[in-house]
Amino acid sequence: MKSKKFWKWKNQIGTEERILFLDGAIAEESWFDDDVTPQIFKDELTNGTGDITVWINSPGGDCVAAARIYNMLTEYKGKVTVKIDGIAASAASVIAMAGDAVLMSPVSMLMIHNPSTIAMGESHDFQKAIDMLNEVKESIINAYAIKTGLSRAKLSHLMDSETWINANKAVELGFADGIIERERTDDNSQMSVSNVLFSCKEVSNALFNKLEIKYGKPKTAAEETEIPKEHSVSDITERLNFMRKFI
Repeated sequence: MKSKKFWKWKNQIGTEERILFLDGAIAEESWFDDDVTPQIFKDELTNGTGDITVWINSPGGDCVAAARIYNMLTEYKGKVTVKIDGIAASAASVIAMAGDAVLMSPVSMLMIHNPSTIAMGESHDFQKAIDMLNEVKESIINAYAIKTGLSRAKLSHLMDSETWINANKAVELGFADGIIERERTDDNSQMSVSNVLFSCKEVSNALFNKLEIKYGKPKTAAEETEIPKEHSVSDITERLNFMRKFI
C-alpha cells in the first residue's frame, strides 16, 4: 500500500541549496512491503545536486522508512544539514543522525526509546517478536553510536528509559552539533531584516515609504507655512484607511 507523503521540498531541482521538510508521522503505512514510496523519495532526492537542509518536526513512525531515509541521506553526495525545529522523536531521531551537521532550535526536543510492535500467536511467535525487536534496537543504536560516540551500553540505557533530550543536552551527548541561532547584523545588536521579528524602526520606515510613494514626500518647514489646500472628506478617509493597514 502506498504511504501518505510526509515530506515536501523547496528548491527540489537545481544546484542552489535545497530544502527538505519532514513533518508529521513518518510513513503512516509501513515501507516494509512498499517499493513505490521509497523510490519516489529517492528520485526526488537525487533529482538535483548541491547541499541540502533537512528540517525535522516529527513524532516518529515506521522504523523501516526511517532506516531507508537515513541510508539515502548518508549516501547523498552533497552536504546534509539537519535542523530540528520542533521535535525529532523515535524514528525521526534516527533520520536526524544522517546529517553531516545536526542543529537544534533552543526550544526543540529529541526523544529516543526502544522500538515496539504488535504480536499475536503462540509463545514462540512472541519470542520471535522479542528477538526481532532486539535486533531492530541494535540497528538503531548503530546510528546513534556513529553520531555520538557514546557506548552501546549507555545508548541502550537511554532507550530503555525513553529519554527526552533538550537542545543543550543533545549537544553535550553528541546527538547534535550546535544550537540554531538567530541571524544578526554586523554590530550584533539587532536581528537582520530578513528574520520575522517585530521592529518599530523597520515598520515605521516601511509605512513612510509606502505613504511617500502614494502621496508624495512630506512637506518641508517652508512648505508647511503655505496656506494648506483643501481636501475632501473622501481623500482624508482614503488616507486613514490606507494607514490602518500598517498600524
